[in-house]
Amino acid sequence: MILFVRLYIPHSRTSLPASMFSRNDFSIWSILRKCIGMELSKITMPVIFNEPLSFLQRLTEYMEHTYLIHQANASSDSIERMKCVAAFAVSAVASQWERTGKPFNPLLGETYELVREDLGFRLISEQVSHHPPVSAFHAEGLKKDFVFHGSIYPKLKFWGKSVEAEPKGIITLELPKYNEAYTWTNPTCCVHNIIVGQLWIEQYGNVEVLNHKTGERCCLNFKPCGLFGKELHKVEGYILDKSKKKVCSLYGKWTECMYIVDYAALEAHKKSGKGTVEKKSMEEISLPEADTVEVIPGSYLLWRIAPRPVNSTEMYSFTSFAMQLNELDKDMDGLIPKTDCRLRPDIRAMENGDIDLASEEKKRLEEKQRAACKTHSKSDDELKTKWFQQGQNPHNGSQDWLFSTGYWNRNYPLLPDIY
Repeated sequence: MILFVRLYIPHSRTSLPASMFSRNDFSIWSILRKCIGMELSKITMPVIFNEPLSFLQRLTEYMEHTYLIHQANASSDSIERMKCVAAFAVSAVASQWERTGKPFNPLLGETYELVREDLGFRLISEQVSHHPPVSAFHAEGLKKDFVFHGSIYPKLKFWGKSVEAEPKGIITLELPKYNEAYTWTNPTCCVHNIIVGQLWIEQYGNVEVLNHKTGERCCLNFKPCGLFGKELHKVEGYILDKSKKKVCSLYGKWTECMYIVDYAALEAHKKSGKGTVEKKSMEEISLPEADTVEVIPGSYLLWRIAPRPVNSTEMYSFTSFAMQLNELDKDMDGLIPKTDCRLRPDIRAMENGDIDLASEEKKRLEEKQRAACKTHSKSDDELKTKWFQQGQNPHNGSQDWLFSTGYWNRNYPLLPDIY
């Protein structure tokens, strides 16, 4: 019998071993000038433009505000549950604020796990495809009270002054207590002033959260910045009941907080002109001081972002949650599989402040992956995923990568040697 082993991680780290490197002496233009309009997944970037996390770890940051899922489970009303799920969908991208470093591209077969007993979940993710790069994740409540899963293909494009990241892929949240499933897609993320000036980030696009059981939906609009920055970081939306009646509105900023208010109250507030703000220059709008939400009378708070640690700017603008993701505790030795991101040498070297070693290891790992793919291509022996299988999403029928169980048995034979 294989015994189930629960891994508890204390999560006490409040800083990284070394501060981030200055990028002032490096020109990204020399690399990207031939890539305007191109998809960037095949472009090799110098390690100085990375942050010391894998994209699999970046995905795990969706789980920082898991308490919103628990709040949804605690409500007997489906509209109240939708409010919590919608807030969770917004909170899932909040950690990207001011995160201008690029996460490391995961290697094929790379994995990452996180167990947080304090937050009530465990998560496993795997890089399931190299070209196109697809990352699959599966999180579940420790009390079997929810399942949260998805597969993301981050499509990157360079547009001359900005890099746009379109996170293709469906995200699914299941609440077994109510036999409900919710699906949505993330907004597009854009990093501006790539060539010159202060880097700043915006999210834009429409996000629809659908409850497949009741037919209720929440329509969210992540607003583009606009010419004078009036709409920067703003999110507005509304919830439709099963008869398609607008029952309430949501508003706020993905960098700060979200409120709920009666739909008519929000519309009246807009018509009154009270929501107008002073025009700001493009330099001013990138500063945190510009992020304020005017609270409409009758509103109540759905979600507020956790404060960043005081040393965040020196630590790649990481949140407290992100600061702990690559922590390698001695109790993990022999427990986590050898494919886990925490054991990846280039990320570890960068975290420890050795940029030369990080660059050498990144190059070595990329060459090793190319050689492995070439070998398998010649032999027609397709590299197989270990923990996820391609299939149909059971709720909307789209192509997805679904967890195939077995990981938490802690039995890891025949894993690929990727590091």
